[in-house]
Amino acid sequence: MSESKQSKPLVVLAFSGGLDTSFCVPYLIEQGYDVHTVFVNTGGMDEAEQAAIDARAMSLGAVGHDAVDAGPALWSSFVVPFVRGGSAYQGRYPLLCSDRYVIVEALVARAHELGAKAVAHGCTAMGNDQFRFDQSIRCLTDLPVLAPIREIQGVTDSPRAYEIEELAKRGFDVDAEAKRYTVNENVLGVTVSGSEIDDLGAPGDASRKLTKPRAEWPADALRVSITFDKGVPVAIDGETITDGKAALGSLNDSFGAYGVGRGIYTGDTIVGLKGRIVYECPGLEALLVAHKALEELTATKQQADFKRVAATKWSELVFGGLFYEPLRVDLEALIASTQRNVSGTVTVETCGGSVLAVSVETDRVLMDDANVYAQKAGWSAADAEGFMKIAGNASAIGASVIGAGAQIGTGTIDIKPMAGAHA
Repeated sequence: MSESKQSKPLVVLAFSGGLDTSFCVPYLIEQGYDVHTVFVNTGGMDEAEQAAIDARAMSLGAVGHDAVDAGPALWSSFVVPFVRGGSAYQGRYPLLCSDRYVIVEALVARAHELGAKAVAHGCTAMGNDQFRFDQSIRCLTDLPVLAPIREIQGVTDSPRAYEIEELAKRGFDVDAEAKRYTVNENVLGVTVSGSEIDDLGAPGDASRKLTKPRAEWPADALRVSITFDKGVPVAIDGETITDGKAALGSLNDSFGAYGVGRGIYTGDTIVGLKGRIVYECPGLEALLVAHKALEELTATKQQADFKRVAATKWSELVFGGLFYEPLRVDLEALIASTQRNVSGTVTVETCGGSVLAVSVETDRVLMDDANVYAQKAGWSAADAEGFMKIAGNASAIGASVIGAGAQIGTGTIDIKPMAGAHA
């Protein structure tokens, strides 16, 4: 749609078809805008579901709609550096929110193409995504940002109930699941909040999207081989990965059938609140376990130790909405450098619930035949004794002078002779 044909200012809305973005369309129309919706497909749905999203946008009154495939961008910009880094946010959350950044890129690109006057999203004022969207948009464009769900929180204490009621008044239905849970799904995995999850209760079976409960796990174990080149997943069971999104989706199906990758996480949010979610990421879990096993054999201790620091900071930036912070690019360059020897094939196995790396094939292992831990060494007993004396010398002196060696914590060791032993 060209700007000259518009009678109203055009806003481009990031649209998922869920409750929040569905509400945004008629709301923005009533605010005097023509609304062009953009659905950025980051996986997690089939063709029929995507067609339903497209139809939903037009039925709500959008003047135009686009569907964008962001799978390749998500694989290269997030999956590869995340697997290489191997660090979940706060040691737990596998950053399933990271598709937000490719959504923003597609949203801004389309807004510029259409000559839009603003961009919009359906984030609330209570969550992290508002910052991820606003900050990322700010880094990519000077167009104003509209956030209808954030705005209505000035007129209601129950935004979801308000949205459902307002949509119903306009003749638009909302499915039962949307009334109960907030669900975010993409090829990385699924996060679910709301209802009993927010109330700190045990999540019900309805919160399962990718993982099967134990009663439905297959009887036979599953084994999958994953090949890496410089830390990048390049093949699964010998077949070259040509479509990262499809490969990750296949791993989600395979390992999700065994209940792999499901967790409950309560963490610190960007907006200073505690947030509790259920998450599922079967495919990412398999990739992370395989990569870790290979890296343990092919990276030096110093590389692995310092890379962990860099990867932790990388995860904090990505979680915290600072994807376009220049430091992220710097950290990725460092992490990539640590991966230049991380090549080989790892076989992972699951019998249900968790994944183990059961075998590794690589010609890059940092081991040699002359020295095998706890078995044999190419040095003498005298060499070992000298090493221990020198390596621990400073600590031994400190323990002697300061007196730390006679204490454990705040108490002292009480040594009692055994019965029948001489004092």
